[in-house]
Amino acid sequence: MDEEYDVIVLGTGLKECILSGLLSVDGLKVLHMDRNDYYGGESTSLNLVQLWKHFRGDEKPPEKLGASREYNVDMMPKFMMANGSLVRILIHTDVTKYLNFKAVDGSYVYNKKKVHKVPATDVEAFKSPLMGLFEKRRARKFFIYVQDYDDNDPKSHEGLDLNKVTARELISKYGLEDDTIDFIGHALALHSNDSYLDQPALGFIKRMKLYAESLARFQGGSPYIYPLYGLGELPQAFARLSAVYGGTYMLHKPECKVEFDADGKATGVTSEGETAKCKKVVCDPSYLPDKVKKVGKVARAICIMSHPIPDTNDSHSAQVILPQKQLGRKSDMYLFCCSYAHNVAPKGKYIAFVSAEAETDNPEVELKPGVDLLGPVEEIFYDTYDRYVPTNDHAADSCFISASYDPTTHFETTVNDVIEMYTKITGKVLDLSVDLSAANAASEE
Repeated sequence: MDEEYDVIVLGTGLKECILSGLLSVDGLKVLHMDRNDYYGGESTSLNLVQLWKHFRGDEKPPEKLGASREYNVDMMPKFMMANGSLVRILIHTDVTKYLNFKAVDGSYVYNKKKVHKVPATDVEAFKSPLMGLFEKRRARKFFIYVQDYDDNDPKSHEGLDLNKVTARELISKYGLEDDTIDFIGHALALHSNDSYLDQPALGFIKRMKLYAESLARFQGGSPYIYPLYGLGELPQAFARLSAVYGGTYMLHKPECKVEFDADGKATGVTSEGETAKCKKVVCDPSYLPDKVKKVGKVARAICIMSHPIPDTNDSHSAQVILPQKQLGRKSDMYLFCCSYAHNVAPKGKYIAFVSAEAETDNPEVELKPGVDLLGPVEEIFYDTYDRYVPTNDHAADSCFISASYDPTTHFETTVNDVIEMYTKITGKVLDLSVDLSAANAASEE
């Protein structure tokens, strides 16, 4: 192990694996270590026996749930936007050849105590029971503005500079009602709270366009895709990629202590008495706890069911977003459902997650509005984990620390963190202009 590397990556969570893959493809010499004897860190994937051990200690799972090995329960379940940044990274690094994707059946939003399909185009808006007739007309005009908006075509801007006009000002021009703004902002543009309303509207419009373009990609009921066998496949795919480019992976390395010189710069990592030298360290918050601070807590419920989420058109896989206002909260709640259709459970079984930024110390009460939408559940596990962000100055200590995973059930925020970290580590902007059709064939059955 006594070699010198450009970068040592600690932890095999999704963010760390994506970065390790990107850096390897860039020609850097990467050593990737994990104190655990399995891939994935916080974002690992568990079979039934491991799930029980994690939450129930020595109890054994009931036999009626089926074979343990047929379960792949992702601890950080997140769907991928078909045209989103993560899919672009997968194509950019050619990891798509190790993975098979399948479209996600449905994308829904909770509005006025009911679950509705998210309308993403002017045509869908017109059919949606979310709005009355006059509101549909207003929403249709707004959707057409968004669909036609093109950065490079000033005519399509209708005299508005979206770098200056806020999302709130743009929306008020179309006179949309609060409930409409709610589902557009949270279920289409995927903002997790309402702070976006007072930011420049361009980001909001781009997020809406990404949703609509992703939806059009597979002609399915949602803009999302998900790997067969779940996200546990991703870290392993990136590990294979890294190996192709000469990177080294080592699991089950205890301690993994980062070494610093007199100036406080990272110089290497020691494990089992051996030190590997490096210029930079990339890791999750658990490896450098004195360089991060707690910023929140995520509450979640993990459920095993024998039916799809009610009112989702019998979707085998679906996301339901519960905007903050609909629940009187400060941030959104998310439902995620996947099943045997994506090979994450035995035939007839469904895995559902309810997740939210914890605003109280009682996850069972706090998550009840989401859990109630699931119908009968066979097993339910409640869990909370702390959310950390880095506080260090990476220019001074050469340590690049990822933020903890948030409660969202899609990848957009996670990938933004990865892209920002990539730029900090390399000083380059990640070029994601790729041929998206490269991920096409794999996504269709």
